[in-house]
Amino acid sequence: MAASAAALGAATVSALVTFLARRVVTPEAGERADDVQVLGVGAGTITLRADPETTAPGRYGLWLDGATGHARLGEVIDHDQHSGTVTRHLLGVDRGRLREGGARWNQYFHAGTPSAALGLAHRDVLIDSDLGPIPAWLVESAHGTDAPGAADLPGVAEPGQGAGRQVWAILVHGRGATREECLRALPVLHRLGLTALVVSYRNDAELEPTLGRSRYHLGESEWRDVEAAIVYALAAGAREVVLVGWSMGGAIILQLLDRSWTADRVTSVVLDAPVIDWRDVLDHHARLYRVPRRIGRMSQALLAHGHGRRLAQLETALRLDRMDWVARCQELRVPMLIIHSPDDDFVPWGPAQQLAEARADLVRLVSIPGAGHTREWNVDPDAWDAAVARFLLRD
Repeated sequence: MAASAAALGAATVSALVTFLARRVVTPEAGERADDVQVLGVGAGTITLRADPETTAPGRYGLWLDGATGHARLGEVIDHDQHSGTVTRHLLGVDRGRLREGGARWNQYFHAGTPSAALGLAHRDVLIDSDLGPIPAWLVESAHGTDAPGAADLPGVAEPGQGAGRQVWAILVHGRGATREECLRALPVLHRLGLTALVVSYRNDAELEPTLGRSRYHLGESEWRDVEAAIVYALAAGAREVVLVGWSMGGAIILQLLDRSWTADRVTSVVLDAPVIDWRDVLDHHARLYRVPRRIGRMSQALLAHGHGRRLAQLETALRLDRMDWVARCQELRVPMLIIHSPDDDFVPWGPAQQLAEARADLVRLVSIPGAGHTREWNVDPDAWDAAVARFLLRD
């Protein structure tokens, strides 16, 4: 009986380790459910059931009617803790009808394409990746650009060809997010005269699963799609590339800087709440869910193991040591701005702070307190825009 109990315990541990490993790399599937209750709509106001999301400082959005509609909300006007309600400014209804009932919180604030959400003319383009065409939004600078089609990419332009100084920004969203996460950054980049390319990447919600499975590789493979976007930009006349990433998008960018032949064309990096060290993030989430440290570390080892990675249905093992940029800080070569909140409850800002201290010559850290994960812009858009502008103008 003791042997049976031990075998059962070992099987339970193994199942838990595998479950945790798969959860890390598996995107959320299907349409997300409503998570907000609209209680009333007034003249320039909206009243919601109070919860940590709806009472958060800053500006946010609401998806309506299964994301066919959208509204934008401003700061909190009143939070009635007795009745459990919160009233916020209603900044506008972009589409659909705002009425009482269910809705879904949108931390991106904007929704739709750059043209629809921001009035910035854009083109839908395709990036030729090794897995096939990847959709992207192209927002041209005020000076315009000639962008190639996916089927007729010429050779990469040599330095000196073309007129003027062409700087492109390539924007990379985070885990479980969409390209809409990047919309917030487009106005300031456009004002600075940069052409912007907002990309998707393998295994996100827009693309077919890789090899029949949809599993994130935490940057280990996704960087190749950003490399393809850089090739596209260079072929269209870019001379310099700025990379902008949110959360896991930051981890993807850091892998590109380490592993891509195009990294020498990257002159600046802007990261919002980035994953600097995956082990730190995974340890944090194990603590949040009260998972024993031993179990959490075993799940990390499974992701990194040549055979164990098959249990997580990964195409390749994940080298988490290669994704620790505090330990690898001396290998960084590109000026970097990190915007992060010390109150981030999803990706702790400790590694960003450590990296900025270790490489004060290269890394600038801007703190925006009171913001949840990747919501620094929402809480203080003026500070976010000013930090990016100063950094890119090298003030």
